[in-house]
Amino acid sequence: MSSPDKTVGTEEHAHAPKNLALALVVICTAQLMVVLDATIVNIALPSIQKDLGFSQANLQWVLTAYTLAFGGFLLLGGRAGDILGRRRVFIFGILLFTLGSLGGGFAWSEASLLIFRAVQGLGAAIAAPTALSLIATEFPEGKERNRAMGVYAAMSGAGAAVGLILGGVLTEWDWRWVMFVNVPIGLFIAFVAPRALTETERHTGKFDLPGAIAATSGLALLVYGLTRVATDVGKNAAAGVADPANQAWTDGTNLAIIGVSIVLLVVFILLEARSRHALMPLRIFENRNRAGAYGVMLIIGAAMFGMFFYLTQFVQVILGYSPIKAGFAFLPVSVCIILSAGIASQLITRFGAKPFAMLGTAMTALGMLWLAQIQPDSTYVSGLLGPMVVFALGLGFTFMPLTLAAVSQIDESDAGIASGVLNTTQQIGGSIGLAALTTVSVTVFSSQFADFLAGGGQPPADGQALPAELITAQVDGWTSAFQVSAGLAVIAFIITVFAIKVTKEEAAHAGPVGGAH
Repeated sequence: MSSPDKTVGTEEHAHAPKNLALALVVICTAQLMVVLDATIVNIALPSIQKDLGFSQANLQWVLTAYTLAFGGFLLLGGRAGDILGRRRVFIFGILLFTLGSLGGGFAWSEASLLIFRAVQGLGAAIAAPTALSLIATEFPEGKERNRAMGVYAAMSGAGAAVGLILGGVLTEWDWRWVMFVNVPIGLFIAFVAPRALTETERHTGKFDLPGAIAATSGLALLVYGLTRVATDVGKNAAAGVADPANQAWTDGTNLAIIGVSIVLLVVFILLEARSRHALMPLRIFENRNRAGAYGVMLIIGAAMFGMFFYLTQFVQVILGYSPIKAGFAFLPVSVCIILSAGIASQLITRFGAKPFAMLGTAMTALGMLWLAQIQPDSTYVSGLLGPMVVFALGLGFTFMPLTLAAVSQIDESDAGIASGVLNTTQQIGGSIGLAALTTVSVTVFSSQFADFLAGGGQPPADGQALPAELITAQVDGWTSAFQVSAGLAVIAFIITVFAIKVTKEEAAHAGPVGGAH
């Protein structure tokens, strides 16, 4: 275990910031900003495609470039905060994120936008893990820290929905403002942070670059491989191939890409088991609560990203909503996540983390299963609103206990990496989950599309509306993805039952050993 290489005055480290409210505003605004940027471009994608000339196959990389860089480098960001000091690393990450946002707003081509989105993701990866660990180490344990974690959890859960709302509003003006909007916010955070936060103790250690390279490249190749499969399924169906999914999954190139990705991820685990300065020390998984929290967050991240991705298409393609109306359609999601996360933060010291985690994962599964019942003639009120509310309440009840379990009873020197892994599992779960769910939805659609062609149907020309049979096939593809997500949420519930054991006494004293008191 690492030891301090220099002692930041114990009084400075032991006392909370002078203004806890301002510190919480800075940290949670940063978390909201980096989380919402995973979805803020969703509604802007058609405008981006038209303006910069993206192909349909490459368009999803506007999302994936961000989430892969975010998830792939989160662990490195968490370790950087432990070694260099969390406040300075937090500020650097915010400034890098702001730079990427500014560049993205001025993007002049497909490649330039993807590069700046990756820069945004890297900045978010540096800032996000230090944000959570700053709460854990600087807020006094008990009610104040749990309240802060409740607000943080709400921002983490609501960020994706807020991104859709804000994306809809800004896209009505100009899609570039979904990038520019981060610039004044990022500069404000960077300016206020030194005045609101105290610097943390620094610990010895080295950066695990081999581990970072193996993890990031392995994850990127896995998502790329799954995306290729989905693209090939669609191409095979359009070409009249009898079994489009089987052809895509047995393609030698696709199998090689996915195989190499798995090898790289195995290499990453082996490197972490042997390294003295591991990017992801395997010891953090020895605690059952923490390991369970990571597993649940991985699954919930996949379900959450899938829900937002497919419902944004449903409300625009099927219901015909404008970007701004589509964005505000998700307002109940944000409200319900914030509401349930607030309730959980107030009651978790009375009942412990497990009841809320069980309730949250069960409601998430129920909401996804309910969403899987939508039809092409479903309306917003009759088909979407109820399951969205149930799903959102479940997310809020889930995020708070998971956040608590991830940082509870962790050595202070590992607080940054423990919180980094929690954020990583959400982002990686979203990236891999979205790629996998896209493969499911495209496979279902392509199968029905092939039947449509075999029955004498004619594919619509560019710009022509889809015939009723293909609209039904499209919705069937999305509901199949919801069914898979519901199954995943059931697995998350089972993990919660057997792994999450944070008691009400532990919840009252949550935080790393050696944190603020």
